[in-house]
Amino acid sequence: MILLANITFIPLCVDFDSPEDFILFIFHLLCGISTVLLAGSVVCGIINTRALLAQNRFLFMLNTSVCDILTGCGIFYQFLFDVKTGFPSRNGTYYILPSLLGVNIMTFLFAQFDRYFAVCHPFFYGRFISGRVIVCVNLYCWVHVYGQLLIQHTVPLSVAKEITVFSRLSLMGVIIIKISMTIKLLIVARYQLLREPPSPERESKKESLFLIIVVVVLFLMLWLPSLLYSILSWLTGQSVAFQNNAMDPLKILSRSNALCTPSLYLWASPSLRAAVWRTVWRKVCCSRRHKLRLVTRSM
Repeated sequence: MILLANITFIPLCVDFDSPEDFILFIFHLLCGISTVLLAGSVVCGIINTRALLAQNRFLFMLNTSVCDILTGCGIFYQFLFDVKTGFPSRNGTYYILPSLLGVNIMTFLFAQFDRYFAVCHPFFYGRFISGRVIVCVNLYCWVHVYGQLLIQHTVPLSVAKEITVFSRLSLMGVIIIKISMTIKLLIVARYQLLREPPSPERESKKESLFLIIVVVVLFLMLWLPSLLYSILSWLTGQSVAFQNNAMDPLKILSRSNALCTPSLYLWASPSLRAAVWRTVWRKVCCSRRHKLRLVTRSM
């Protein structure tokens, strides 16, 4: 009884006093379910298809999709309950869930370099960049982001503030590099690939370049407003206060990336789309049809 008395229940994000509260709550609930289903389908499709696992670009997709699954699961807590990240924080997760965006940022950056070397320096790429290298790079993204977060939570507050300033400056450098690499990949896709004769290899390169460009551009469009706002708030000392994350449009915009990225993967990659249908959704549909037949026969 004493333990039950000490438990504090976190209230929901809205009070359900108006129709807008119901619409907002259902919106976040559907976003979380859709994100987990889409990203989970991509992960299952890649893992269960050897031909996709043999291609390095799908290993990067696998890493970002795992992040998107965790982000989708985080939506059920961060956006359905009265949670506020930032300063001051309320019912936060010690930046464990928001740091998933950092893992995605680094993964996309390495994926851009991967596609650049694969297209522009194929002999070097084929000799030195193997699947094991890509797996190690993906693991490094997780270790770097959460290792830095662990250090921030264990050092004194003054040192943690210095680390935060350094991480923000380095993040701006990463964003500049990402924009530069996006422009570079556009030039490569526009001029270099057109010189090559039509072939399946050329189409594969074109598909991979087009996909990474579109994904990175959309990621920047959804995530940069929140980053620029946080930097301006930090420099000016002024910010707009929202009741919680569920009512913050910038946080909603940045978290929607976890739903858009796997959707783009499925839209732009026919091989991934076929693998997801074969390994996930066709089995779900067949099992559902089988159950319906059994119910019909029993009736």
